[in-house]
Amino acid sequence: MSSVSVVIPCYKYGHFLADCVSSVLDEQDGVDVRVLIIDDASPDDSAQVAQKLAASDPRIEVHVHETNKGHIATYNEGLLEWADGDYVALLSADDRLVPGALVRAAALLDAHPEAGFAYGRPLRFQHGGPLPTARTRSTGSVVYPGQWWLERRFREGTGCITSPEVVVRTGLQHKVGGYDPALPHAGDIEMWMRLAAHADVGYIRGADQAFYRVHGNNMSTVDFGGQLDDLRQRLVAFDSVLAKCGDQLPHADRLADLVHTRLARYALRRAYRAYDRGRTGVVPVDECVAFAQECLPGYAALSEYRALRLRRRVGPKAMPYLQPLVWSAVAERGREWLWWESWKRRGI
Repeated sequence: MSSVSVVIPCYKYGHFLADCVSSVLDEQDGVDVRVLIIDDASPDDSAQVAQKLAASDPRIEVHVHETNKGHIATYNEGLLEWADGDYVALLSADDRLVPGALVRAAALLDAHPEAGFAYGRPLRFQHGGPLPTARTRSTGSVVYPGQWWLERRFREGTGCITSPEVVVRTGLQHKVGGYDPALPHAGDIEMWMRLAAHADVGYIRGADQAFYRVHGNNMSTVDFGGQLDDLRQRLVAFDSVLAKCGDQLPHADRLADLVHTRLARYALRRAYRAYDRGRTGVVPVDECVAFAQECLPGYAALSEYRALRLRRRVGPKAMPYLQPLVWSAVAERGREWLWWESWKRRGI
């Protein structure tokens, strides 16, 4: 029977812990599971809740920080210093696994030693609302070549993984190292890409793998200014992968050009859409343009920049009313609809 080490970092989420731990220990028959809860000096009763859970089940261990170390150091403590199972998973205390998720992931990794990690579809649910109905029967799996999967990330300039739905081969996790402290908001995507640079990637079809709770405290919750910060973090993340894994990437220059172009397009698109939506007073348009220039010296030749120049000529007051007459605005609304539909089904 395969063994899985599950790291549960916790900061002020003690009221979620019992449900999170139950989803790991009570709903994963078929794997040998151990849990480490790391309380990062929570000011509430999270540590006491964790210790009470540990007293009721020998499979649970608790580390309590006397001072707050931050989420990156907490993650790495569990992943690199504690995890010793065949596989390791990092699960936030406010999320939970779908029944059988670890069993499905372990089966894929057992059958495919070339795969460094396995993931599947996460289900998002609104805090305070009911859990959505999860699919627990897999329709199969696929193993993508790591280099192919990695190029898709560079080509799209974004990730396809939320986080709780991933199970990693522990030996590979130790080989590539932990989360980068320089990437507090893009450490996940950088981690998955580093893993893919060294191994293939498994995907579980048909079944859902984790529940991801959506609320105001999520690390991924950002406003318009935060969206630009997110782009900056992504740029650093992709460049970090190129720097750390360059010897594993035979076409590093092409990958760099792909992602720099994509991120420049994202920034310019956000800038011109601010005109369409009447949000130029909220969206930092000039900063978006400056970021595009940082990414790509030839940014002015992009169609997104031409769309922005047109809107600047029309003006921020008139543009929201003229959207139906501007082809790029109509096309963008269609693109956003297609993106949303594909996001709901995405796996790669």
